[in-house]
Amino acid sequence: MRTLKRTSRRVPMPPLALGLGTSSTATRLPVPPTTSTAPISTHSACSSSTTSVQPITSLLIANRGEIALRIARTAAAMGICTTTLYTDVDAASQHARCSPHSIALGPPAAYLDGPRIVALAKQHGIQALHPGYGFLSENPAFARACEDAGIVFVGPPARAMADMGDKARSKEIMTAAGVPCVPGYHGAEQSPEQLQARARQVGYPVLLKSVKGGGGKGMRIVKSEGEFDTQLRSARAEARASFGDGGEVMLVERYIVRPRHVEVQVFADRYGNCVALGERDCSVQRRHQKILEESPAPSLDDATRQDLWDKARTAALAVGYVGAGTVEFILDRDTDEFFFMEMNTRLQVEHPVSEMVTGTDLVEWQFRVAAGERLPLTQDEIEARIAERGAAIEARIYAENPEKGFFPDSGRLVHLSTPKTSEDVRIDAGFIEGDRVSEAYDGMIAKLIVRGKDRETAIRKMELALQEYEVVGLSTNVEFLKRLCRSQAFIEGDVETGFIDKWRDELFGPRHTSNEVFVQAALGLLGSQISYSTSGLNGPHGEMLGFGESRTQSERKFTFRVRDDTSVEEGEAVQVSVTQVANALFNVAVLRSGDETPQVFENIVSELDSSSSSATKTALTTFFPLTRIETTLVRDRDPATEEEKLTLFQLGNKNELQLVSPDWFEKALGLKETAASVVAPMPCKILRNEVTEGQEVPKGAPLVVIESMKMETVIRSPQNGTIKKLAHKEGDICKAGTVLVIFEDAEGAASPTK
Repeated sequence: MRTLKRTSRRVPMPPLALGLGTSSTATRLPVPPTTSTAPISTHSACSSSTTSVQPITSLLIANRGEIALRIARTAAAMGICTTTLYTDVDAASQHARCSPHSIALGPPAAYLDGPRIVALAKQHGIQALHPGYGFLSENPAFARACEDAGIVFVGPPARAMADMGDKARSKEIMTAAGVPCVPGYHGAEQSPEQLQARARQVGYPVLLKSVKGGGGKGMRIVKSEGEFDTQLRSARAEARASFGDGGEVMLVERYIVRPRHVEVQVFADRYGNCVALGERDCSVQRRHQKILEESPAPSLDDATRQDLWDKARTAALAVGYVGAGTVEFILDRDTDEFFFMEMNTRLQVEHPVSEMVTGTDLVEWQFRVAAGERLPLTQDEIEARIAERGAAIEARIYAENPEKGFFPDSGRLVHLSTPKTSEDVRIDAGFIEGDRVSEAYDGMIAKLIVRGKDRETAIRKMELALQEYEVVGLSTNVEFLKRLCRSQAFIEGDVETGFIDKWRDELFGPRHTSNEVFVQAALGLLGSQISYSTSGLNGPHGEMLGFGESRTQSERKFTFRVRDDTSVEEGEAVQVSVTQVANALFNVAVLRSGDETPQVFENIVSELDSSSSSATKTALTTFFPLTRIETTLVRDRDPATEEEKLTLFQLGNKNELQLVSPDWFEKALGLKETAASVVAPMPCKILRNEVTEGQEVPKGAPLVVIESMKMETVIRSPQNGTIKKLAHKEGDICKAGTVLVIFEDAEGAASPTK
């Protein structure tokens, strides 16, 4: 485990909490002194000269994963005794283990059981409750229940939460306060006919959005009147599933074609003081959910930046806000106008970005303000820090497959190695190697946050850190994030919420799998099967210690299939022959599909590192004629097919192969089968079948609509064909890999192997 070194800076820094990973740990840094500030803005409802300070001594963390661990670390640094909660799914989780006191809740949905959580806090005599983000964090009834029970709710007042939580009500308040809002309809009349008429008045395209919406759920873009009914039904169904009763109430707003998502981190205390801790650009998104956040926002002039900060503070104080909050704006790239979108009345997932550029610990601020203290810094002091501390970027490491529409994934973390942490590289995580990422919750594995003297430096640091990230056991977006950091448009700050679709060809362009990958796979497998030494490369070629018997001429053959969705050679079969000619000295031949002759690598030196190797992992260094390559090879077995999967990390890239039998190789040379069925890409619930048995469908036609992690996904036909059978009905729960649709045999196509 690596520790964070302390270094002195001109601006004192409170602790920046680090996450759990195989190569990072948290370090407690000094807490900055609390300083008195003059009011920056005042609201009569929250000003008080009689508020007393009552330090928090015990805390219930009503959340899970990385945010629960994040809160617990700061609480421990402040001497606060913490209690965590866990469901059956999370019984072995890191957050359940991080505290000496942890309480079982039962089923996966129990994090939403507000009355029980409040009762547990009362039963155990806990003074305060931190809701984290998600779950009950923006539920005003829950906040009010805490207040009524005499429990300090580490968040805003219930009234402010209710005002900002109702999207229609919040826009009324913002308009009255002089904060610009997107033109649209926010009224109570909710019949489909009325909403469609309002959409016609606003003018297409329009955005349908639930009044309780967040995270892109219950949100649909309607490009024309003809698709209004379908999109409205879909948005309402998703909103009801995500937010319960009332979620189906919709806003109709003008859809800004080239929007940027820019938000301001605000913080207010009970004395009417409110500050803005800079802005964050969160424009790079998929499915209306953020992937990458940065501060300061690129390509934003100082006048607009100051105006955003001022409007954000005005918004917070208009509802008597107290605590940490984020005011989100949509910025029109075509007109440079910005509009209030919503206020998140909680700590955001991306709060570490603001901590990095201001040198603060916002969770500590939350505890201090909840205890009755004033804000630790003035607006001028914050702006001075921002001017000195450069730029920060956060990348969310998700269990998902970007090449398959960012479909969520789940499973055990067979291998997890994280970047080295430092003052400028931070990891907030909720999992370590061996943990299971459950389909029951959001699939975020960790957050990687970096800081540089400017934006360009921060981007380069982010890419370097991502190259150190190694994950095996489930799909992740790490390789996609690397490509994002190399995108020239992103480097130039040319961002908008449609960035991924706009630059799809560049971001999803297939890459080549080099022959050196197959060489390392073969050498790694060979070395794991026979004896090896790690005494060092300390002699001339052929005379040093290595693995295997000296002066042998034995040949081993391996056949691999490329199973990398990002590789142009996906599915290609490759044969590798390895001949050991001396200690640690090899000749390797690589024959690829379509090649008449193999590429031969002669007299290459390869050595294993036993200290970093195990039964399923092999670390090796190989000296090719022109380069040295260090590789980590991880072996894993596909639970569905029992085939051996190989994952190689080398030169900052991840490569995925399958070890196959020779008969498979022969078959692969000439056989291209038509898909006989369509399977569930993830654990899911069947919402509806879009086709009937016997129906002919073209390639790309919708087949089944599924729900996973409260997100709707349309499963489309991979080919032209006739539906033979629909394997499941509406409401069925399916595991990943479950057959959903079976096709009739395509005319002239090979039948699938029995």
